[in-house]
Amino acid sequence: MRNVKLVIEYSGTGFFGWQKQPDKRTIQEEIEKTLECILKEKVELIGSGRTDAGVHAMGQVANFYTNKSIKCEELLMAVNSVIEKDITILSVEDVEIDFHSRKSAKEKHYRYVVNNSKIHSALNQNREMLFKHDLDIEIMNVAKDNLIGKHNFAAFRAVGSSVCNTERTIYELKINKLGNRIIFDIVGSGFMYNMVRIIVGTLLDIGSGKLEASTIKNMIETGKRALGGQTVPPDGLYMVSVKY
Repeated sequence: MRNVKLVIEYSGTGFFGWQKQPDKRTIQEEIEKTLECILKEKVELIGSGRTDAGVHAMGQVANFYTNKSIKCEELLMAVNSVIEKDITILSVEDVEIDFHSRKSAKEKHYRYVVNNSKIHSALNQNREMLFKHDLDIEIMNVAKDNLIGKHNFAAFRAVGSSVCNTERTIYELKINKLGNRIIFDIVGSGFMYNMVRIIVGTLLDIGSGKLEASTIKNMIETGKRALGGQTVPPDGLYMVSVKY
């Protein structure tokens, strides 16, 4: 028995997210079907995280078990030659039998891209969020420092979420301005459903003057989602990498 690790890139626009769903196109199902066609055996793919519909990945990680002896480089070429063109397998390697793409993860890095201008980009549709209001990057940087460290992030989970343990650690959060683009890079121990999108939405509302800079601190202290900002759309969100 082998345990095989994949690093995957995909455009999430045409999918209903990572996780398999009845009668819906998902990344997990597309990759499993392709692997099963090549390997001639049932494949159950374990992903490092369940990206939502419309969310992209630059370095999603998954693993599966197989009895086949096909070489990693041959499997890489075989999969990429037949899989849908909005998915690319970047690498294939054998790993220890107890490696688990989700449970073994130590850090996850997400990126969110904002087009901070008055008009949308035709070339970057479904790749970024258009935000037309002026932004105070300095005040956003002051506010985001409250997120660094280990906290109870109950206020940053989606309404109705059934997650019980809401404690997470954010190791790094950078906000960079590149021309009209505002790039948010967030590295943490893990993220709840919509957590990154709520963080970015709240920071944008602080930067545009809709919310006070103290909002994030108040959200962490009270656990109240209602104090926070918008949940930004999935289009601008990317899973960049996972560290083990």
